[in-house]
Amino acid sequence: MSKSRFRGKVVWVTGASSGIGEALALQLVGEGARVVVSARRAELLEKLQARCPRPEDVAVLPMDVARTDLAKRHVEQALAAFGKIDIMLHNAGIGQRSLVAETSLEEDRRLMEVNYFGVVALTKALLPEMKARGGGHFVVVSRVTGYVGTPFRSGYAASKHALHGFFESLRAESHRDGIAVTMVCPGFVDTDIATKAIERAGGGEDAQRERRSNANKHGI
Repeated sequence: MSKSRFRGKVVWVTGASSGIGEALALQLVGEGARVVVSARRAELLEKLQARCPRPEDVAVLPMDVARTDLAKRHVEQALAAFGKIDIMLHNAGIGQRSLVAETSLEEDRRLMEVNYFGVVALTKALLPEMKARGGGHFVVVSRVTGYVGTPFRSGYAASKHALHGFFESLRAESHRDGIAVTMVCPGFVDTDIATKAIERAGGGEDAQRERRSNANKHGI
């Protein structure tokens, strides 16, 4: 594999402070890209920047994707870092581990705000600049649950299903503008999203352990 295949490209990675996003940022810099890294915790992003082979090619942009009211400002800041965004890599998200009957509507809304509306807001804010430049690429880290709902993941699966519908429509609308869309659907990955998932406490410790065991059996 070429170590310079992303040379000259600028990639914006959300959810870059750990897990898949962190690994992707390191790989992209290693293959020649300049990378804007975003997550809520600036100190983790700065540690990531220091670990990269070319820290000067990494711009730190702390942000909360759920703040959709700031999406335009965040896009402006990302563009200011290196002058353009060739690839928008949507990776930020939160997980869930709870039964439908145990999951409040407020928790469902929180999942949609982060996993869906936050992604949509950044996409809409960046889309005009990509169209004006004649091209770009949106890469969305979804999950297998974006196609098939699984136990304990109702709200999470719903947010990922919504992403597929939105970006499939965007692909159909924008391919003539040179804008590509890629949906990435990995199976189970051992990252912090599992340990930080929204989880209901109902049923006591035995019930919680059984839920975790069943979720793990399903790879979710």
